Amino acid sequence: MYKEIVSGRERVAVVGLGYVGLPLALEFAKWVDVIGVDVNEEHVAKLWKGIDPNGELGRDSFEGRRISFTSNPAELKGAKFIVIAVPTPVDKHNKPDLTPLLSATKSVAKYLKKGDYVLYESTVYPGCTEEECVPVLEKLSGLRFIEDFKVGYSPERINPGDLEHSLQNTIKIVSGCDAESLEEIAQVYELVVKAGVHRAPNMKVAEAAKIIENTQRDVNIALMNELSILFNRMGINTFDVLKAAGTKWNFLPFSPGLVGGHCIGVDPYYLVHKAAELKYHTQMVASGRFVNDSMGGYIAKQTVKRLLVAGNRSAVQERRPKNGVENGEKSGGAFAHGDESALQTFRNLRVLVMGFTYKENVSDIRNTKVADIVYELKSYGIDVDVIDPKADAHEVAEEYGIEMASAASGVYNAVILAVPHTEYRALKADDFASLMVEGGLFVDIRGIRREMEGHFRYWSL
Repeated sequence: MYKEIVSGRERVAVVGLGYVGLPLALEFAKWVDVIGVDVNEEHVAKLWKGIDPNGELGRDSFEGRRISFTSNPAELKGAKFIVIAVPTPVDKHNKPDLTPLLSATKSVAKYLKKGDYVLYESTVYPGCTEEECVPVLEKLSGLRFIEDFKVGYSPERINPGDLEHSLQNTIKIVSGCDAESLEEIAQVYELVVKAGVHRAPNMKVAEAAKIIENTQRDVNIALMNELSILFNRMGINTFDVLKAAGTKWNFLPFSPGLVGGHCIGVDPYYLVHKAAELKYHTQMVASGRFVNDSMGGYIAKQTVKRLLVAGNRSAVQERRPKNGVENGEKSGGAFAHGDESALQTFRNLRVLVMGFTYKENVSDIRNTKVADIVYELKSYGIDVDVIDPKADAHEVAEEYGIEMASAASGVYNAVILAVPHTEYRALKADDFASLMVEGGLFVDIRGIRREMEGHFRYWSL
């Protein structure tokens, strides 16, 4: 199979041309013939013009590539090695939503041929590929797993907005359904991954490896967030503590902050789901998710408290949550809104939120926790403006019901640096000061502009 692909007799197909699938397809297209498939026709039309709808890749990434784009899954008949790279989100109850994955699998199954390989890159719980996807492939294709077609799993490790760690220089985990498929799959990926591949013994190991990569990071950030809440009560600066602790060689450099997006803020729920099926409660993983999901509301409440203190108003009383995490519940009113004079105070406050995407220097707004900050502030009647040079205002309105401002307007009682895009990092103290009333509050969530502390009222996690 590998020899047929490199000789040009067979082609690679990538199903799902988003943040993961498109870079992979274009990298393969440097070396072999590729079919890029995506259900979004507008998306496909832009790709033909050399435009990445996600804004991650420039036109030069398309030049000279041996690739065709289509929204017609029937084109998969012309491919031998088919990679599925579609989102695996969670539903409103934080349960795995396999709809995109199974939909893509059905499309592939209809055109599956003897000798084909199907590779999954989407993040799933251990066992999902064999338990959920393979039966669909068999049923709709009428072919037999292993005998007629092979399946493998190679988790994506692309980090959007990261120019240092790319597909080419990040070791790729590969796995197959048998020894033969493992070697064939490894050889194909070695075409594009110059850092090399790691051959996992089976697909479950590869699936588990991916999901704990993100779960480990989620839990570590949750620890920092919880410590930040505690240190805030103690009057200790979290970043001073981390700087001091970091002088020891084995201290891990994690920092507090918002955890959103399609990976770290989602993947642990897949592990929690699988554990529940096995009658095991993942206390640490689930607790970490709770803490991180609570931080947007916590930041908003801390902002409100500081604004009220500045105005010598005390009409807001804290209500302790039952679970013991200070102000840790999601938006919905951890404070009991006071009398009419207090409400009028809220209505007179203006807050500017700078950045809305789930992380800096990307346009992706999926599962952004900045939305929780905005919702909580608005629940007090505060006038909130949201700006972001990367986010699409139409998408934000459609997904979150939040109308973005095209630019800051006038002055604000508080400015929240929610997402430190490069454009915001370049701003000087005077630039931020010009946005605030005298005595205004600067909320630097991640503490990346700590030098501002001496210029005006300042708070960070």
